[in-house]
Amino acid sequence: MEIIIDNEWFYKAISDVNKAISSKTPFPILSGIKIIAYNDSLVLIGSNSDIVIEKVVPLTLNGVKVLEVHKPGSVVILAKHLSEIIKKLPAKVHLRVNEKQVITIQSEEIVTKLFGFNSEQYPKLPQIDETDYIKIPSTELIEIIKQTAFAVSKSESRPALTGVNMSFKDNRLSFAATDSHRLALRELKLESNIHGSFIVPSSSLNELTKLINNDNGEIRIYVTESYMVFKTSFFTLFSRLIEGNYPNITGLFPKNFKTTITLDTAQLLLAIDRACLFASEWKNNNVQLEILDAKRIKISSHSSNIGGIEEIQNIKEINGETDLTISLDGSYLINALKVIKEEEIRLSFGGSMRPVLIEPINNPSYNYLISPVRSY
Repeated sequence: MEIIIDNEWFYKAISDVNKAISSKTPFPILSGIKIIAYNDSLVLIGSNSDIVIEKVVPLTLNGVKVLEVHKPGSVVILAKHLSEIIKKLPAKVHLRVNEKQVITIQSEEIVTKLFGFNSEQYPKLPQIDETDYIKIPSTELIEIIKQTAFAVSKSESRPALTGVNMSFKDNRLSFAATDSHRLALRELKLESNIHGSFIVPSSSLNELTKLINNDNGEIRIYVTESYMVFKTSFFTLFSRLIEGNYPNITGLFPKNFKTTITLDTAQLLLAIDRACLFASEWKNNNVQLEILDAKRIKISSHSSNIGGIEEIQNIKEINGETDLTISLDGSYLINALKVIKEEEIRLSFGGSMRPVLIEPINNPSYNYLISPVRSY
C-alpha cells in the first residue's frame, strides 16, 4: 500500500473516525483505525462495536487534488499514535506499508515508522440492504436531533430511555426522547419503505451531527437487525440499536387544558435564563410562572442565601382560566426554548400539578411536555 495525501484532510478524516474508538477496548485491534486505499479513494474506519464510523477521502475535494494512490492496500494503525503524528506534520504525507505491516510515514524530511495490524483481523462491517432506505436533508436531520436528543435520560437504570426512539409508520418519521420528567416529540412527513420502531443511542446521534457539520446534502438512513445506518457520499455511521421496548408515549399528551397562553419565544427564554441564576439551590432549578390579571405573566425564582428575581411579561393571547401558579425546572424550559425557531409559542396548562405542553405557533410537528415540580 502506498499513498500521498494532504495532511490537513488526512488529520480531519482521522479525527472523525477517532470518535468511534475507545481506549478501553479489550481487543487491541479496535484501538486502531483501518485504512483502505482504493484506486479512486481512501477509506478510514473506526469502531468500538457500539458505533462504527467510516470516512471516505476522494482523490479531489472542492476541485483540489488531495490524494494520490500509488498502490492499493489496507492496514490497521493504532489511532492514538497516528493522530498525534499526522497532527504535527508540516506538509503532505507519504504513507507506505510493506508486507510485514510496517508503516512508513514521511512528510518533507520527517520519517516515522509504526507497526500495524493485518487488516484481515479487523471486524467486518454490518451488512445493509441498499434497497430499503429513506432520504432526508442533512440540515433537517440535525435540527430534529437537536430538538429531541437533549431530553433523553442520563441514568442507565432504564437503558431504553437513554436513546431516541425513531418510529417509521405511514410515511411519517417521529423522533421521541424522554427521561420520564419531560418529553420531546418531533414528527416529519416523508416517503419511506422502512417500518418499525427503533431506539438509537443519543450519543450516536450527537456524533452524527458533528460528522454532518455544514453538509447541505441528503443523508440516507438504513436499518439492519442490530444497527441504524446513516450514510452520505463522504461518511457512514453505524449505530448499534438499544434493545428493549420504548414506552408508549401516545397517551401522555393531554387532550384538555384549563389554560392556554401565547408568549414571545425569545423573551421567555431570556427571562427563564435570568431566573435560573437564583434557582440553583433548588433540586429542580425551580422557576415559578404566575398569571397576573389575565394579561401578564410573572416569572420568578428565589434563593434563601442570594436573593430573588421577578420579571413581568405581556401575554399575547390567553384562553381559559386565568388563576394559575406553577413551578417548573428552569433548565428543562431552557433546553426546549433554545431549539424552537418560531417567534411565538403556546403553553397549555392542565393545572398547577399537571404536565405543561409547549408548542411552537404554526408548527404542529414539534411538541414538548414537561412535568411541574414542587416549590417546597
